[in-house]
Amino acid sequence: MTTTADSMRALVLEAYGQPLRPAAVTRPAPGAGEVLVRVGASGVNPLDIKIRNGQAAHARVSPPAVLGIDVAGVVEAVGAGVTGFAPGDEVYGMTGGVGGVQGSLAEFASVDARLLAPKPAALTMREAAALPLIVITAWEGLVDRARVRAGQKVLVHGGAGGVGQAAVQIARARGAEVYATGSARSLGAIERLGATAIDYAATPVERYVAAYTDGEGFDIVVDTVGGATLDASFSAVRTYEGHVVSSLGWGAHSLAPLSFRGATYSGVFTLLPLLTGRGREHHGEILREVAALADSGALRPILDPRRFTLETVEEAHKAVASGDAAGKVVVEVVPAIT
Repeated sequence: MTTTADSMRALVLEAYGQPLRPAAVTRPAPGAGEVLVRVGASGVNPLDIKIRNGQAAHARVSPPAVLGIDVAGVVEAVGAGVTGFAPGDEVYGMTGGVGGVQGSLAEFASVDARLLAPKPAALTMREAAALPLIVITAWEGLVDRARVRAGQKVLVHGGAGGVGQAAVQIARARGAEVYATGSARSLGAIERLGATAIDYAATPVERYVAAYTDGEGFDIVVDTVGGATLDASFSAVRTYEGHVVSSLGWGAHSLAPLSFRGATYSGVFTLLPLLTGRGREHHGEILREVAALADSGALRPILDPRRFTLETVEEAHKAVASGDAAGKVVVEVVPAIT
């Protein structure tokens, strides 16, 4: 593939369900309020797989499109009105790949500066690119909605997953006592994050609620799985003061168990600022808070050890789609800066 000064390498989704095609496309220029980022790495999320297969109407993507929601890279140029960033700055953010905005599976991306934050100094580009979607989702649920604080007992469903690992670390950093469910093979990873691991297949809800809360229920329950797991969350939350948050509360559920406890529920839809333009500053604010946690040693992503590039992105997507990834999958776009 040959590129010129006005073009760049990118992977293009030309039709749902098809492989991403390498192409030379027009290199973007930053508009007012935008930052041009030379992409170092692009995080891969399950949502990316749903988008490419046409299973995510809520993400509003129409081929041809460049996917990739999470980015870490270096500022190449800034548009009019941008004062917080300068060429050479290392940044990260959840900046595109939905709503008609170009994603990060390309050498450059022109993004809204409000969505960016300085990259944590303690993390590599690969590690930083793994964070934006998962930490923003966890933060909006735990901090913005549930107001997690020291002394509370927090239950995270799917504690070894992307959002789950972020939720465990954020809750612990804010002083909570954390428990997390997972499969038998993920229990070790959960324990290494500092949470008490619960084998969801072997331990009924009633048993772990009794064992860890004396039957009172957890102050906060974070659901990252949806379906029957969200129903189980309603039965695991504390009476009166309890709060359930879910990033996958899209099905039909009975609220009776929640109502009988006098507890509350919040849904989290992390894409809203990208899709509507509202609240984008808050995503940047969250990422600054998370960078401080990472630089203090309180938060670090678990990465799949395999290294992927634009040339092997199909393998990266297969690793996520199959569920066999041992941590977050990241694609190195410009390996020289990762």
